[in-house]
Amino acid sequence: MLKSMLHGQIAKLEAAFGYDGTYMHEVLDVSLGAFVKFMLFQTMSSHREGVHKNAWYAAKLAAAMSEDCGPCSQLVVNMALKARVPAASIAAVVRGDIEQADDDTAFGFRYGIAVATNHPDAASYAEEAEKRYGKRGEVSLAFTVAASRVYPAVKRGLGHGAACSKIVVANDTIAVKHAA
Repeated sequence: MLKSMLHGQIAKLEAAFGYDGTYMHEVLDVSLGAFVKFMLFQTMSSHREGVHKNAWYAAKLAAAMSEDCGPCSQLVVNMALKARVPAASIAAVVRGDIEQADDDTAFGFRYGIAVATNHPDAASYAEEAEKRYGKRGEVSLAFTVAASRVYPAVKRGLGHGAACSKIVVANDTIAVKHAA
């Protein structure tokens, strides 16, 4: 009964965002306990307190792109658009034209890339995040970057990784050569 309900929740996510959640169904079929633990990352990755939504979604996207340049990144783009992050800013960061994005989106993306890739500037981005958004905002950004990297890694580890693909942002189709 519970597994059936959870499969239904995965199906709703798939329908809402045009996402293939086969790997999630697989985890659920194999182990309810493993699936529940996996879903705890959703709670962590969705925590947003004190930070501008544009920065938060951009950091989430940067983290996804550091692991994946396909369906997981597209899912985050679709979530950001649904949350009304400006499509032009999302398209700019996906293209690598970060300076063309609004200030919060550009900062969030740079923060996300620095943290996800362990760039030497990560500490200075963390300091800037605290100045801009306070400690709660900084925690929110750190959580979304860390947790958002889990999904593509698990998917890939289960043999469901996808090759790089084009990311669609509104009516803009952007070829992505590799993960950020």
